[in-house]
Amino acid sequence: NGNKVVATEGSHIMEDSSKPRRNSKVAAWVNVIYGCNERCAFCIVPTTRGVEQSRPVESIVQEVEELVSQGYKEVTLLGQNIDAYGRDMIPKRKFSDLLRIVGSVPGLERLRFVTSHPRYMSLGVVDAVAETPAACESFHIPFQSGSTEVLSRMGRGHTREKYLHIVDRIRSRIPDASITADVIVGFPGETEEQFQETLTLMKEVKFDTVNTAAYSPRPNTPAANWEDQIPEDVKQDRLQRINVLVKEHAKERRARMVGRTVEVLVEERNVRKPTQVMGRTRHG
Repeated sequence: NGNKVVATEGSHIMEDSSKPRRNSKVAAWVNVIYGCNERCAFCIVPTTRGVEQSRPVESIVQEVEELVSQGYKEVTLLGQNIDAYGRDMIPKRKFSDLLRIVGSVPGLERLRFVTSHPRYMSLGVVDAVAETPAACESFHIPFQSGSTEVLSRMGRGHTREKYLHIVDRIRSRIPDASITADVIVGFPGETEEQFQETLTLMKEVKFDTVNTAAYSPRPNTPAANWEDQIPEDVKQDRLQRINVLVKEHAKERRARMVGRTVEVLVEERNVRKPTQVMGRTRHG
C-alpha cells in the first residue's frame, strides 16, 4: 500500500553476515565494534549507526587467522569508538586485552587500530602496543579542540589535561611513536582565546599529521541549531592558521626519519611503472 516499515527498537548484531571488500592483498580492515554511544554535539554518526555492539573475541581472531592464511601481513582493527570495545559484553572485556590477543596470531606482522577516543582510551592500550611486537608504533587520537570549555560544549567527555596525559604515556613508553589526530576549528561559541588553546596543545604535542576541518553544521545535530555560530570568514582564517602549524610540525616529525633504514610494507605497484611501488612504514 506504499507505507514504509521501520524498526522501532534496536537490533543486536550477533555476527556480521556480510563479507568485507578487500582492496588490498596485504592489508585488511577488521571490524571489532559497531555503532557509537557518544552524543557529540557536532556528529550524526550515533543516529545513523546505532548503539555500540562488540564482536566476540573468537570471531575476530578467526577472521584475522583466515586473513593471515590468505597472505595478509597487516590488519587494522576498526571501530567508531574502538576503546569502548567490550564494555557492552557480559562479562566486560578490555580493548587492551583484544590487542594482545590479536597481536599474538601467528604470522601477523603488523597490527593497527582506529579510532581512539580520549574519553575511554586507557593507558593500558599504550602499554599493550608497547609490549606487542606486531602492534605498529602509531596512534590516531582525535582531540577536536585544545580548550576544555569547547570540549565540554562538544560533549566529548574529556579534558585537555586528559588528552595530554595520554600523550605523555605514549612518549614515555614508545618515544618514536607517531601520533595523528582530528581537530575542528570554529565550533559554535569558540573564542579566539579558545582557538589559541588548540594551537598551544598542538605545539606541545607536535603531531605527525592532523586532519583539520572548519565546523560545518550537520542536520539533526544539537550544535547546528545553536545561535552562536562563528562567521565563515573567521572559521576559514582559523583553518588557514592551523594548517600552517600542521605542515610545520609534520615536516619536523618527518625529518627524524632522514638517514634511517626502515621496513616498508609494499601495498601497491604502479601498473604503468612496475618498478615504482607504494607502501607504509610502521609509523605511517
